[in-house]
Amino acid sequence: MGIIGSTIKPFKATAFQAGKDFFDVTEGDIAGKWAVFFFYPADFTFVCPTELEDLGAKYDELQGMGVEVFGVSTDTHFSHKAWHDTSEKIGKLKYAFLGDQLHTLSKNFGVLREEMGLADRATFVVDPDGVIQIMEITCEGVGRNATELTRKIKAAQYVRNNPGQVCPAAWEEGSDTLAPSLDLVGKI
Repeated sequence: MGIIGSTIKPFKATAFQAGKDFFDVTEGDIAGKWAVFFFYPADFTFVCPTELEDLGAKYDELQGMGVEVFGVSTDTHFSHKAWHDTSEKIGKLKYAFLGDQLHTLSKNFGVLREEMGLADRATFVVDPDGVIQIMEITCEGVGRNATELTRKIKAAQYVRNNPGQVCPAAWEEGSDTLAPSLDLVGKI
């Protein structure tokens, strides 16, 4: 797929966020920031609200890490507002939802199921330079884990801030990292 390490493409989407009027978001709005694009198939569905609520439980922590969060589906911003206003779970969420009814974002990130007009269940983490550092795509029936997403973002931020260091499997903040070298080959 070759998307890791690529720069996000230009986009413009109208957002709904609780307590705010509708507003437009572009790639320029995330320049210099970490961002999560959390694609899901559709509003008013089954697995989606469970994972959106799970992500919402991590929202304040992610904001504290300097991460903007965007829920994205091919629904309109009006549908996002209606879902927010009628669902107890979605009504609690503080992050922005982007309407992608023209499929610009879904196509840009390569997650549009053309035959259905819906996005895959996919997550992308974009660094402050607009470069995609993390991606995850799951099948329709498998929800994602916001705790693991947060761990991966902490690792990506650590690696960015500590050149020459990498985070091994299951790395947690404060754990040992590695400095890749020929001396380590075959010894780990």
